[in-house]
Amino acid sequence: MSNEIKEVQTMKEEQLKWVGKRVKRIDGPEKVTGEQKYKTDLKFPNMVWGKVLRAKYPFAKIKSIDIAKALEHPEVICVLTHKDIPGFNGFGIVTPDQPVLCEDVVRCLGDAVALVAAETEEAAEEILELIHVDYDPLEAVTDPESAMVQGAPQLHPDGNIHSHITIQNGDIEKGFEEADYIFENTFYSPRQMHAFLETEGGWGVLEEDGSLSIHCPSQYGHRDKLQIARSLALNPERIHIYSSPNGGGFGGKDEITVQIYLALLAMNTGGRPVKLHLSREESVAAGIKRHPFKVTVKTGAKKDGTLIAHKLRAVADTGAYASLGGAVVALAIEHGAGPYKIPNVDMEGFCVFTNNGIAGAFRGFGVNQVCVGIETHIDLLAEKTGLDPIEIRKKNAYCQGEKSSLGHVVTSSVGTVETLEKAEQSELWKNRDVYKAQASEPWKKRGVAVATSFHAIGMGLGTPDYGAATIELLEDGRFKVAVAIEEIGTGNGTVYAQVAAELLKCDIEDIDVIQGDTTEALDSGTISASRSTYTGGRAIATAAPKMIGLMAEAAAEILQVSADQIELSENKLHVAGEEKRAVNYKAIYEHLYEKHQPMVVEGHFYLPREKEELKNSGGAPHHFYGYMTHVVMVEVDTLTGETEVLRVVTIPDCGKVLNPQGLEGQCEGGAVMGIGYTLYEDVLMENGYNKTKSFTDYVIPTIRETPVIETIPVESNENSGPFGAKGIAEVVMIPIIPAIMAAIYDATGARIYQLPATPERVYQAMQATKKQTLTAR
Repeated sequence: MSNEIKEVQTMKEEQLKWVGKRVKRIDGPEKVTGEQKYKTDLKFPNMVWGKVLRAKYPFAKIKSIDIAKALEHPEVICVLTHKDIPGFNGFGIVTPDQPVLCEDVVRCLGDAVALVAAETEEAAEEILELIHVDYDPLEAVTDPESAMVQGAPQLHPDGNIHSHITIQNGDIEKGFEEADYIFENTFYSPRQMHAFLETEGGWGVLEEDGSLSIHCPSQYGHRDKLQIARSLALNPERIHIYSSPNGGGFGGKDEITVQIYLALLAMNTGGRPVKLHLSREESVAAGIKRHPFKVTVKTGAKKDGTLIAHKLRAVADTGAYASLGGAVVALAIEHGAGPYKIPNVDMEGFCVFTNNGIAGAFRGFGVNQVCVGIETHIDLLAEKTGLDPIEIRKKNAYCQGEKSSLGHVVTSSVGTVETLEKAEQSELWKNRDVYKAQASEPWKKRGVAVATSFHAIGMGLGTPDYGAATIELLEDGRFKVAVAIEEIGTGNGTVYAQVAAELLKCDIEDIDVIQGDTTEALDSGTISASRSTYTGGRAIATAAPKMIGLMAEAAAEILQVSADQIELSENKLHVAGEEKRAVNYKAIYEHLYEKHQPMVVEGHFYLPREKEELKNSGGAPHHFYGYMTHVVMVEVDTLTGETEVLRVVTIPDCGKVLNPQGLEGQCEGGAVMGIGYTLYEDVLMENGYNKTKSFTDYVIPTIRETPVIETIPVESNENSGPFGAKGIAEVVMIPIIPAIMAAIYDATGARIYQLPATPERVYQAMQATKKQTLTAR
């Protein structure tokens, strides 16, 4: 741990003015009034419109592409195909296997075949209709397990299995031999849509100096720049990405969306800005989705509730291209045994290509799909043994300094037991029997249940993971803090302002935060993996002492004392013991300006990681994790199977809470997203074609489906983090999934194994339970 971070950690709670306080979001007023302009809101007098021609079939060979008629349209600016790509015709965060513009084959309906630019959006649509593509349709591969069988049509040269992840620890056969109880079930999870408010889009322009500016909401502008440069054969330093503000991401904008299309069009529109903005229907067809999983789980335990063996096999449908599918499956397997110390595990996952669109990063990153197995089996064990479901989890949960199920010692902070204790003490859990007896109608039943889970923070082993920030002293004595990590709705910019104001001893209004701008901010990695608070906050905490040192030297020169006699206080530096002999930040700027001295400092660090990667694990284990417990109450209509979530208690361990209001927002948003995933949401596909086409036939929770949500934080401070903070954005939607499933069982006696738990599925599960009862008699 650096000296700078140690100094931050030693600051006492009573010394803190901004950190840990309910600071209002610095971007709040503009967002709630609608004054905030997003990239896709902007228009220009000389702007042209871009459109993408998508594939007609989910799997087909391209015999020819004829653009002759399209070029005759009176409002056409350009029509581009694969022949117009000057560099590498491919993109992808890990494996660049997705064509920018398809040449000889299309593998899903989201594939791009051609680009057009026109004077108006309507004309661009007309021009698309004039492009003739001659296809030779192929048999679509739509079932991931069938795709793994020898002889199945091959989507890629290396076959249909993109990755195979395995994690073993202990002796799984011996573990099951020693088990008193064994539970085995298969769970199915759906294809979920990110449903962000701002669909994929943006605008680009070739500047007068020959550089390229791309304004596009994304989750890692510096990486976008490299992918664009590779396809356009350009120097990346001549490409400038502006990726904030962002109308929502949740992982769906981590991969390239339209950035390369914008760059290609901008290079062919004669210096005129070009805008491209996907309709909701196009976003549904072409955008990234959550991986559907089939997960078979077998768990063994002793009579006293001790978990001793856990086996898991997961098959994930990654769609037509890799994107982050391999990493998603790897993280799923890393988390497949939950935050527990099970001595014998055998877990494997397959990431499989199909023609079902494209799957990639999504909040929870694979953990959502596997957490239901271990949590359901713990509930089954609790029921079998008569043990309390919270006590049995506390009994098996690992603590800091203990070995996880993966076999590695967890040295970072762990708050699982504390979150479970808070759950046990929560008003909802203590009075659950009272609430369950208060169903709103005689035919409705209530259930209350608990579940816990965890999620890694940071990128894990084998992947670069670093943070960087700059702090600049401005002319008026204020500070400009630049962190490239985008603002995608989480409010991380407010946290950055809090950390900077706390360390620089100034008002939060004196901090200007710059995000999502590759020209002004150093590469600090992606806004994903729950890393932005930790990474950005620690980068600022690393840079701040350098700024203080720079100002102290200047103050010493002005006050004619040695630098070691200078102390920092509110908005000024003064001589130790002599508060009146002081100089403010504006005077320091003037002094540095006159001396032609730099007024910018940088902070850099590498995120901590484990020393050794587990073989074939794809990057496990991570160094630290966020932990979470949910308590949920549902009400089920036994006549229809309709389920309503009435109350939620969210209990997060994110280390030190830097902004309670921001934490509550994350917990509430994650809970609602988890409710949607568990009860309503599923992008339906048939033979590679989207049956779900828009929000008209895709159900997401609204304010009417939002329950009463209470947040009770646990602060198990992480020593390496800024003021002890970790991260939380992913885990907030994970344990609510098995908690809702268990609450449905508590209410009805029917277990759900396939999500979403639609009224039909809940009703059928209840009917199956009744049939079993009748048969038993």
